[in-house]
Amino acid sequence: MTLPDARRRAATLLLILSPLLLAPAALGEVDFQYQRPDATPPPGAESEKAPGGPFQRFAVSAAHPLAADAGYQILAAGGSAIDAAIAVQMVLTLVEPQSSGIGGGSFLMHHDGEEARAYDGRETAPSSAKEGLFLGQDGEPLAFMKAVASGRSVGVPGTLRMLETAHGEHGRLPWAVLFEPAITLADDGFPVGARLHASLDDTEALRDDAQASGFFFTEQGEPLAEGHRLKNPALAVILQRVAEQDSSALHTGEVARDIVGRVQNHPAIPGSLSLEDLATYTAKEREPLCSDWQDHRLCGFPPPSSGHLTVMQILGILAQLPPSKAGLEDDLPGVDWLHRFLEASRLAFADRGRYIADPAFVEAPGGDWSLMIAPDYLEERAALIEATQSLGSGGASPGTPGVVATAWAAQPTQPEAGTSHISIIDAHGNALAMTSSLGQAFGARILSGGGTGMPGGFLLNNALTDFSFTPTDDQGTPIANRVEPGKRPRSSLSPTLVVEGEGSALMASLGARGGAAIITDTALALVAMLDWGLDVEGALALPHASTLGGPVSLEAGRFPTATLEALRELGHEVEEREPTGGLHALRRTGQGFVGDTDPRREGVVRGE
Repeated sequence: MTLPDARRRAATLLLILSPLLLAPAALGEVDFQYQRPDATPPPGAESEKAPGGPFQRFAVSAAHPLAADAGYQILAAGGSAIDAAIAVQMVLTLVEPQSSGIGGGSFLMHHDGEEARAYDGRETAPSSAKEGLFLGQDGEPLAFMKAVASGRSVGVPGTLRMLETAHGEHGRLPWAVLFEPAITLADDGFPVGARLHASLDDTEALRDDAQASGFFFTEQGEPLAEGHRLKNPALAVILQRVAEQDSSALHTGEVARDIVGRVQNHPAIPGSLSLEDLATYTAKEREPLCSDWQDHRLCGFPPPSSGHLTVMQILGILAQLPPSKAGLEDDLPGVDWLHRFLEASRLAFADRGRYIADPAFVEAPGGDWSLMIAPDYLEERAALIEATQSLGSGGASPGTPGVVATAWAAQPTQPEAGTSHISIIDAHGNALAMTSSLGQAFGARILSGGGTGMPGGFLLNNALTDFSFTPTDDQGTPIANRVEPGKRPRSSLSPTLVVEGEGSALMASLGARGGAAIITDTALALVAMLDWGLDVEGALALPHASTLGGPVSLEAGRFPTATLEALRELGHEVEEREPTGGLHALRRTGQGFVGDTDPRREGVVRGE
């Protein structure tokens, strides 16, 4: 037995024998031993994968085959959806470091067969953060990517603390067992896939971090090749400490000191994250937002996520419009429907930019977030849409959902990207949708080795660039999503659970990656499945179409030229782009649960 194997076995045995370190539901004997897959799909094989199911007992959809397999093995051993999510997220920290990890934040929606619950692991601003965090000495906002690749962009990570909180309530297997897949893979190595290779090749600033450069690039400065077996000994040690202890292994001690040192000593733009910030971070349980649409009940995350409110505004505005032509024409969204969808998105994003922020710092308009999706209000918003003319880029203004106008200025549009999504259904009647993120690809471009002195580690988030760079508008009116100490930045993460009408039976779990376009991608998938009647595979394969209020982004090469020209004639500024998003979904059918992941990505679905 190798030293890493001995270390893992000893730690796991210790935790199994120590009830004080186990969740209440996990006190029985546990027989789990992770089996590394003999083979993984070769790099670039994601286009050949098929949808999964039907499954009768459990299923997991994740953004990488090794992560989905880790979740599958935990579920097969009797683990809960939460148990599997922890194993999946730890493996994603290793194999998909550009998108999510223990250095970032997450939102998790959980359903126990009767009710939905929402767990908030969003990053927070340091206690010393100031409104002008991202303003230069001249008072002007920093260039966005300059702010991203800096110590100032790093928020207090929350993913581990949130998962620990959820595990304490819904876990069935010991905490330590759930880290075994990621530790094994970090010790043994995994083959670099096409997406990681391409992301490395496209992220120049990562080379500026000495630790990251030496780990992810060759001595010649080239990104690690597809198929390269990448080991991460530093991450293996860090995860072993978390397994033996709990989230305090990251939030205090040697790992915390390394995080703080990397942030405060950033060579270009240092940040102010402190040991106290890390030690005092608290995950929150929030009241989920559940809304009726198309005879279904959609449950999503409340602020500081803007996901559910904005998705439901889009869907609600569409429902208020007169009947349109068929949504699909030749298996693609038609011009008439696209025009309505894009206009509804403009109006929804205008409200998002003014009102939605951390509820600990910003009151909901009219004192109730549900006013933003009230039918009467959405009817007013829908009346602004004309069938023959777009509102145009910047033409949609925020509405007034409450009785009294809220005194916030509209936030200027800023880039958002990154993220990974996990959907899981277990054999015990539980399900979850969890979306986690580092922010941009590779986060702040800072790799923390946790003070281990070994190669590798985990990347730190750039979540604070989700705040408005400018704290006020030109008239001095504060922006709701401005930087404040201890505040959680507004997010676009949209983990969604769909339940049957008046009952509580889970119908679907879904979510997406891709920055602010997560919102429009999720809305389109819901329309496709629940309104147009497409199966999961068909819904996730539809071409992406979105606007955040400005130009329209259509997936390159997927729409006819006639569609582009027709939208332009309606006044839309149309651009074709390669999609950055990636949807995941599990859905109940008469034969069991079926699932799929975005065909453009390398994710898979596993289950029984």
